Formats: sequence, C-alpha cells, structure tokens
Amino acid sequence: MKTVPHYIGGKRVEGTSGRSADVFNPATGEVQAQVPLASKSELDAAIENAKAAQPAWAAMNPQKRARVMMKFVDLLHRDMDKLAEALSAEHGKTFPDAKGDVIRGLEVAEFCIGAPHLLKGEFTEGAGSGIDIHSVRQPLGVCAGITPFNFPAMIPMWKFCPAIVCGNAFILKPSERDPSVPLMLAELMTEAGLPDGILNVVHGDKEAVDGILDHEDIMAVGFVGSTAIAEYVYTRGCAAGKRVQCFGGAKNHMIIMPDADMDQAVDALIGSGYGAAGERCMAISVAVPVGEETADKLVEKLAPRVESLKIAPYTAGDDVDFGPLVTQDAYNRVKGYVDAGVKEGASLVVDGRDFSLQGYEDGYFMGACLFDNVTKDMSIYKEEIFGPVLSTVRAKTYEEALDLAMSHEYGNGVAIFTRDGDTARDFSSRINIGMVGVNVPIPVPLAYYTFGGWKRSGFGDLNQHGPDAFRFYTRTKTVTSRWPSGTKEGAEFVIPTMN
Repeated sequence: MKTVPHYIGGKRVEGTSGRSADVFNPATGEVQAQVPLASKSELDAAIENAKAAQPAWAAMNPQKRARVMMKFVDLLHRDMDKLAEALSAEHGKTFPDAKGDVIRGLEVAEFCIGAPHLLKGEFTEGAGSGIDIHSVRQPLGVCAGITPFNFPAMIPMWKFCPAIVCGNAFILKPSERDPSVPLMLAELMTEAGLPDGILNVVHGDKEAVDGILDHEDIMAVGFVGSTAIAEYVYTRGCAAGKRVQCFGGAKNHMIIMPDADMDQAVDALIGSGYGAAGERCMAISVAVPVGEETADKLVEKLAPRVESLKIAPYTAGDDVDFGPLVTQDAYNRVKGYVDAGVKEGASLVVDGRDFSLQGYEDGYFMGACLFDNVTKDMSIYKEEIFGPVLSTVRAKTYEEALDLAMSHEYGNGVAIFTRDGDTARDFSSRINIGMVGVNVPIPVPLAYYTFGGWKRSGFGDLNQHGPDAFRFYTRTKTVTSRWPSGTKEGAEFVIPTMN
C-alpha cells in the first residue's frame, strides 16, 4: 500500500503516531494510499525545525528569496501534467480542471516574485527638527496553513508562497483526503533552492489542527474550509494571540435580469454550478431569475443542458464535464440535501440521484440536479451543499433579487447578468458581498488582487493573496531617529594627534 509521508526538514519523514487515514480513489471507491496522522510530538518537531531555519532565511535579502519563487514557477510549468495527474487521481477532478487548480496557485507564486517591491517600507525626511522616520516590513517567524480538499494545489500555494517569500517559515497541514500534491509542491520548493525546514508538510486531523492553534511558536494561521471550522479556528487562534485569517462556506447567487443574454447566462450557470462537481467555494449554487418570463426561459434552457452533462472519471478524456465527489461521506451528504429539497416542496426538474456509471458503480458519482421554485426557508437554499446541485429561486423584481443575496448569511461571491450598465453599477455598489461578477459567473480575482468573502464567509481583517497577503505575513516596525552632530569646522590638512 502506498503511503504519503510528512515532509520535514527538506526530506520525507514516515509517521510514528501509529494513526493513519485512508486515501480513496473517488472514481472506484477503492483505497489507493494511506496518510499518517501526526501526533503532537511530531508536529512539535516540525515546528522546532522551522523555528531553527527561519532566522537565516529571513536574513536573506528579498531579491534572493524571490529568485527561489521564480525557479519554483519554472518547476511548476515543467511538472504541470504530473501534478494534475496526481490531483485528479485523489480528488476526482477532470484533468483540465486539475491543471487549472495548479495554474491558479502558480499565478500567486508569480506575483510573489515581486516581493522586493511589495516589502518596501516608507521614509519621511525631516519629520521633526533633525528627525527622520522610516518603516520596514519584517517577517513574523513561523506561520501555518490549514487547507481543504477541494483545491489541494491552489490554496496551499495561496498560503505558503507569500508567507515564505516574506521571510517566514511555514507549516502546511493539508487535507488528508488528497495529500499527494502538497507533498510534491514542497519537494519542488526544495528543488527550487528553498533551505531545508522553511516549508514543512505535516498531515493530520483535529489533533494536529489544535496543536497548531495552541503552539506558542506559531505566529499566524491561515485556514480555508467550512464556516463552522473557520469560526473555531479563528476563535481559538485569536485567543492564543495569533494573527488569523479564516475563510468559510458560501452560497453564491447569480441574478439573471430580463435583459440578459440568456444563452450566455445558461453557459455560465452550467460551468459555474456543475464544474468540479460543485465542490468549489465560488460555485454558483443559486440562480435568481427576475420575473416569471425570465425564470421560465431560464429553466427551459437549463434542463436539457443539465441532463446532457458528461459525468465520468478524469481518465475518460478532456471532454468530461465533471467527475465524482471526493468521498462516500460527501456523496451521502449531497444526496441527503437533494432528498430534503424534494421533501420541503421544491421542484426537482433534473434528478441525478440514480446516476450510475458502468464499471464504476462503487465510485462516488452524483448526477447533476436542478431545482426550481426553491424558497428562502428551505435547507437547500440556506445551507452550502457542495455538490452538483443548482437551485432556482424566482424573484419578482430586481430589489427582491438583490435582497436575497444581501440577506443571506454567507457573502463569498455573487454575480449579475445584465446588459444594463446602470443596473450593474447599482448592484456592484450596494451588494454586501466580497467578490462580485458582472456577466462573470465565478468572480475569483487575479493574483494581484485579494480574495475574500464577507459576513460568515470570512473571519479576519486581511484577505488571501495580493497585497493583503504581504500585510498579513509581515508586521510593520517604525523607526524614529535623530543624529546629533558637532560643529562643522571644514577640512583638516594636519595629521591628527592625541593632543
């Protein structure tokens, strides 16, 4: 049986806790590997290793640190297919989608090459009589990231790339469901020239998470996952005096105005609602057509498209639309939500619960589902499903549609499809959600902007990647100086003597 070890001090390290978790092939349901679950002592050893290595790395000038990131980007391009293959095998994503996962992380690594500029401080000459003031950004020390299963390449890189290029050491605790790619990324960082001990990968469960949150030498923690766990990590980490950023659940709405290009809107919903089997925090899970005529046209066009989606393992080719869910538990959870939606009175226009793929009957494949006539009180509207399920909530007016998104507890992403600039501008200005798309279904900002939701989708003051990442992984030191001087008497041409 293949094992996926820890990575500590620049080398693979087998687990010693005696505890492990199975890593499944989501297309077949078979166990394909085991991953060790770290004990507190194993985690402590990794943190000590990082703590010892960090001062020398922080003392290296930012340009040299950026060159390591530059080489890392080259290696990501070299091993792109290899990384995507490993990602698809453990997560279930299609091969093109897995490459997209890697590329979105790579783009943040590219942004981090600009660290020498992004780490510059400020200077004021003559702030007072003979007084100058300057500020510098300095690393925190040892930081940590707790990352989810749905983006096993992208989100680890969103965390460790800016943290490391700022001069910190990093402990990565990836999801135990698909742990191979984070290990491969750490090895590529070593190959790129990163000193041993600066990036450590420690697999684990709640014991490792709590160990990170409680350890006095971990100065900052980044987390992505469910809202319940995000709130737990944020509360416990802050109580321990750490800097913490946590990103949780989502219920992303897409409002379709009567003047929208309906074919474009349908294409957007198909890709954003069902891509990656809906296992994206930026997936559109709620379609909000404005007006009955708009709603009827939308559902009429959506239904046949949803029914025709190609569902298969990634090995079936690049024309596969989406693959299996990540685990049996995930499958059971999604199916339970669909059952609840039917029971609560929503109209299940397309029912994918009985989907079965010949030769892969034990895989975690869920067929695409489309609901209509969903209302605000239903669990399928209120809660994050994280599966290939799209709910249609009909709104009579623009104001009603706007209120749906604004009154929901989650505030990660939102989109509006319209041809009217005034409507789009009003929507963008008033909406209380962190990432907004105008005729763009998944408004994930590029790497030089920041990613983060509002309300119960985000906890903390600073977002992921972009300039906020450099603020989060450094602290500002301000120096006020005055240099008293003697009387200036001009040049001396006589050799000094001890008179």
